[in-house]
Amino acid sequence: MAEEEKVSLFRRMRRVFMGRARNISDPNIFHTMSLVAFFAWVGLGSDGLTSSCYGPEEAFLTLGHHTSLAVFVALGTVITIFIIAASYSQIIELFPSGGGGYLVASKLLSPTMGMISGSALLIDYVLTITLSIASGADALFSFFPPEYLHFKMPVAVIALLILTWLNMRGVKESVLPLVPVFVIFILTHAFVIVYAFAMHATGIPALITSTAADASATSLELGKLGMVLLVLKAYSMGAGTFTGIEAVSNGIPILREPKIITARHTMRYMSFSLAFMVFGLIVSYLLFNVEHIPGKTLNAVLFYKMTAGWGGYGHVFLLITLVSEALLLFVAAQTGFLDGPRILSNMALDKWAPTRFATLNDRLVTQNGVLIMGVSALLLMLYSHGSVRFLVVLYSINVFVTFSLSQLGMVRHWWQVRHSEENWHHRMFINAIGLVLTTFILVSVVILKFNEGGWFTIIITGSLVAVAVMIKKHYNETWKLLSKFNTLLEIENMEDPSQKNRKRRMPAYKPKGDTAVLFVNGFTGVGLHSVFAIIRMFRGRFKNFVFIQIGVVDSGTFKGESEIKELRKHTNDELKRYIEFMAKHGYYAESEFSLGVEIVDASFEAAKNVLKKHPGAVFFAGQLVFPEDTFLTRFLHNYSAFALQRRFYRQGIPFIILPMRV
Repeated sequence: MAEEEKVSLFRRMRRVFMGRARNISDPNIFHTMSLVAFFAWVGLGSDGLTSSCYGPEEAFLTLGHHTSLAVFVALGTVITIFIIAASYSQIIELFPSGGGGYLVASKLLSPTMGMISGSALLIDYVLTITLSIASGADALFSFFPPEYLHFKMPVAVIALLILTWLNMRGVKESVLPLVPVFVIFILTHAFVIVYAFAMHATGIPALITSTAADASATSLELGKLGMVLLVLKAYSMGAGTFTGIEAVSNGIPILREPKIITARHTMRYMSFSLAFMVFGLIVSYLLFNVEHIPGKTLNAVLFYKMTAGWGGYGHVFLLITLVSEALLLFVAAQTGFLDGPRILSNMALDKWAPTRFATLNDRLVTQNGVLIMGVSALLLMLYSHGSVRFLVVLYSINVFVTFSLSQLGMVRHWWQVRHSEENWHHRMFINAIGLVLTTFILVSVVILKFNEGGWFTIIITGSLVAVAVMIKKHYNETWKLLSKFNTLLEIENMEDPSQKNRKRRMPAYKPKGDTAVLFVNGFTGVGLHSVFAIIRMFRGRFKNFVFIQIGVVDSGTFKGESEIKELRKHTNDELKRYIEFMAKHGYYAESEFSLGVEIVDASFEAAKNVLKKHPGAVFFAGQLVFPEDTFLTRFLHNYSAFALQRRFYRQGIPFIILPMRV
């Protein structure tokens, strides 16, 4: 009784912090959890918009005293934003259920290239979380005296823990609190840009003239090639501006139906707002003659200059603008929490990562993925001491690995369907331009940032790729070991075709015989081996059989109502095959199934229904026994049979594990 009270108390506390469990059978669950375009813009677009806080600045400062050339950098950046957005819009059309860099490269290039793209994105999203929170903490503490700086790291850690908690509760819960911050940022920064252009409307012709003069002077000083290389270097160093654009195609599964239309609207909001911010801020730097001041960002210098003559209202506006900028940097970490676990779950479904990362919790969240992203970001935060300068060096390299592979895959696709696709020339041209731009930026950033710490990102990503290859190899070897059980399935499938469709009469239930309840996972050789083991070990004691199968709802099936219905049908079909098999061999059999996200809880609930009809039943479950019991086998495989046995043991229900050596 005390044990039950402890469990009940734990569940009550969990409900308070995590929220009530969601019902996967609720037909409205996908509607209530999904995001309309505006909320998707908030949740997925904040990463892109916050890049305007450091991307334009890095590009502007790279030009040195040739600041008038920033106009060319701004125009090139805006054009690149729209090209990448247009190319990803085509990816959205081709992959309506979600087309992030991992899926695109896997299906259009090869599974291995997809794994490399996914590994690069995982590291990039961890950096997104860490850099965004560290930058937000820097901006926030710029308002406090130096003696308060020792509180910066604790605040950054607390912010990271809060975001992790919000994402454990679910998508919408993590987005809604961020809306006011996002809106204030958009309004204040848009006002700054419009005000700057309005106040200097008469000076724009002079800006054009000075740009032309500076271009001529730079051409004489550095040569035409030197001037072009300087512009290209500044353009490449501002590559962080483009991070986050791919988030929409990654996040399609959480968008409101019709998903493609919602994704297009979200991409449009993101690309136009980012282009407006980047171009507007860079030109505003020129209009207000902004120069670097130690300890202040260029945006802060711009805001100070603009509000210098506003008196008290200027101080209030300045405070609101900079605080919204700092807080939105915290919000930008949300992109890593939304898309990182989704990529990890897709890799887990393809056996490049442990399968546990594809499971959902009772809030229908990829809990393990959220935790691994949060813990990884926390370790990186502690290792770097929240140094934005160090984190910026690591940032933006990996995302361009994914950009380039995705564009390459799309170019290959349009070439392969050129005979069946009417507009393949136009579509391939867009992706080809995107491929050239993203590859150029990737090569440039690697060269420019390699000695400054870029090598660290490459080593970490390479290590993750090596781990993924090792995990895939283990799962492939396990599959080969399991193939020996498939002999039983092959014998069953060799039945005379004329007998297959013949309806057999189910033998009557034998009340004097014992009932064996077997947990199965599909009609497989492993399941048949367990049936024969029960019959052989207990010498015909069991006359009645009940088969229980749990339709596990993971990230691969939790995409829409149709996928849930298909899972339900598939589970029922597999159980019917067991019933027909047992009838053929003269045994009474029935089945029980349930859908759930947590196999132990769902199994126990299904077992309670069986016990109402068969109170003296004995439960069985098979468990693989590997040649060597290592940490790797325990981490990569499901040992739910032991968890079930402990649960049944506490209730006094007999539960036997059938060991199966592989």
